[in-house]
Amino acid sequence: MSFVENFSQQISLFDMLAFLSKRKQAMLEKSWAHTFSDQVFTKINEHIFAPLYSEKRNSRPNAPVNVLVSALILKDFNGLTDDELEESCEFDFRYQYALHTTSFEEQPVSKRTLSRFRSRLAAYELTTGEDLLHKCFTELSEGMRIFMEISSEIKRMDSMMIESSIRKMGRLELLHTCLANLVKELHRDGRLDLIKNIEHYADPNDRNKVIYHDSDTPQSERLQRIIDDAVELLPKCAEDYSDTEDYQLLERAINEQTKTDDSGNHIPKGKGDGMNSEILQNPADPDATYRSKAGKEHRGYVANITEAVDESGSIVVDYQYDANTRSDEDFLREAIDNTETNGNSTAIVADGAYSSEELAAKAADKNISIFTTNALGRTPREILAQFQLTENALQVASCPEGHTPKSSSYVLQSNSIRASFPRSCCEGCPHQKECLASIKVNTAVVNIPLTSWRRATELASDQDNEFKAFIARLRNGVETIPSILRRKYHVDDLPVRGKLKTKIRFGFKLLALNFSKLWLYSKGLEKCRAFEG
Repeated sequence: MSFVENFSQQISLFDMLAFLSKRKQAMLEKSWAHTFSDQVFTKINEHIFAPLYSEKRNSRPNAPVNVLVSALILKDFNGLTDDELEESCEFDFRYQYALHTTSFEEQPVSKRTLSRFRSRLAAYELTTGEDLLHKCFTELSEGMRIFMEISSEIKRMDSMMIESSIRKMGRLELLHTCLANLVKELHRDGRLDLIKNIEHYADPNDRNKVIYHDSDTPQSERLQRIIDDAVELLPKCAEDYSDTEDYQLLERAINEQTKTDDSGNHIPKGKGDGMNSEILQNPADPDATYRSKAGKEHRGYVANITEAVDESGSIVVDYQYDANTRSDEDFLREAIDNTETNGNSTAIVADGAYSSEELAAKAADKNISIFTTNALGRTPREILAQFQLTENALQVASCPEGHTPKSSSYVLQSNSIRASFPRSCCEGCPHQKECLASIKVNTAVVNIPLTSWRRATELASDQDNEFKAFIARLRNGVETIPSILRRKYHVDDLPVRGKLKTKIRFGFKLLALNFSKLWLYSKGLEKCRAFEG
């Protein structure tokens, strides 16, 4: 399929638009379709997606790219399925007007065409590492920002967890599922010689029998039996099946969930055997990772959203999407690295999870100021700001009373400083309870969490209370983005799995969100209340 730019947008002599009554034309111009047609469809750069298609001109031309991208944006904007979108494009004149297809005899939108387009995007990023949709997103959002007259000087960030549509699995179910998937593949291929004595894994009812109904056999024995069967099967089919996904997932699960004992046998790992959050959670989504945040378990991905904001309103100008084990600091670091140095100053407002002295210095080199708020839960102890640290911020120089510690050391595991003072310095000190000093026989020990110390220092800085309140109000506005994406756009219920596939769906939902903001702006309803205080 060759790439052809969509030139078929000229209204024909018999275009249906010409036969609408003045009343209907007036209604159409007031609808979302008119704003979308003028400010989104015409701004899509089709050449971004040219690498998805063949350079040969003698093959069948592609479906119009700007129509496909626009249709997928409208799909999420109006909360439709692919089937409903196809029907809307066929029978709803607003969609045809927005997509500039009112003169088309046949609408170039079908659920198969949309599915193939998304698959091409995912396959291209998998092979090249280049995200074409993200490039299109940044161009469109920049055009929206300019149209809405929103300054790029102030940006705010927030991250959100994206849940994968997978079930939580225990170790027994995970290993059984991985083994059963490979056995079923071998059974379909007629390789019964490889699955002799373990054919029962191909039975759809075997999972329930092993996991739930075999209560007479201890779970440890059932687990060990599955491990033994898997370890025996893998070498048998390695030559012919090592490139298949089912083989690789079973091999990965065995490597992550088991260890070898002194006799060389595979046994289940224990709690202290180094299983991290990146281990396989469910074979249905191998990319999903585990993370516990705010007391909740998450299996899936994380998105970091950057929004430009001023009195005119706000618009999402960038996003990042990755495994949910990635930290907010790392997202901010990437954003700073990707920012081109120019003469314009930029302020980034975020919560305390983005706070880092290293990043603040890195950002200052590119004329970027970072303002973080105390939005990490409870307020840090004010006394922490009165502890003076050494120049490298890894040791305590003096306490609030001016005493120098006997010893001071940085604890990597807890990102804190452990300072030991003479007992006489802390015993009877008015700040003893505030410092949480632990009185020993000859010494008193104080722990200084560095993250809390930085937050306390920021709160005690020279920023006046009015400015701090403004920063807090401004940052709080970005909290609405995750909420809207969950309630209206259902990002936690995506009908696909895998990092690349869910990332593409997420990108289109953000484009739909931006268009929603643009449409409100065109009606005079979009504004930022943080600047009204």
